[in-house]
Amino acid sequence: MIDVNQLRKGVTFELDDDIWRMLEYEHHKPLRVRATIRTKARNLRTGATVEHTFTSGDNVQDIRLDTRQAQYLYSDGDLYHFMDVETFEQLVLNASALNDALPFLTEGMQLDVTEYNGEALEVELPVTVDMQVTEAESAVKGDTATGATKSVLLSTGMQVQVPLFVKVGDIIRVDTRTHKYIARA
Repeated sequence: MIDVNQLRKGVTFELDDDIWRMLEYEHHKPLRVRATIRTKARNLRTGATVEHTFTSGDNVQDIRLDTRQAQYLYSDGDLYHFMDVETFEQLVLNASALNDALPFLTEGMQLDVTEYNGEALEVELPVTVDMQVTEAESAVKGDTATGATKSVLLSTGMQVQVPLFVKVGDIIRVDTRTHKYIARA
């Protein structure tokens, strides 16, 4: 058990039989009243983001998550199937657990799967991902000196702003944190 005053961004804990990851933490100490801790946390099982208010002195159960390397295989509706690269065991995650990762998932991609007591909870994407351009507007000669950009569609259906010289069939590197173009791969 840990005191709620020790909660910080990124800490995972168990509360009401759910697993939460702290997103925001704010400590308030009004005059003559016990301090309150306002938090925003994401439920790792459902993907829902909820605000909790704790009173100073409350405790939550801290937990340790395990990570293992897995390869993305395929999706079946809202279920996404992964394979552990060491044991070849198949892991299944719900689409709600993959909310930020969905635009980047390509078959055969290797990533880290976070789990608790054998239950797969979420995936951790690499910082950059190489993806193929499937649709691109044509560029006008002479516009390249202005730093202009155009919108392209990637193989997963995600749209990204890229420089005018990028064309259909190019492989580009995209930052998974900002969803922005970095370079041609």
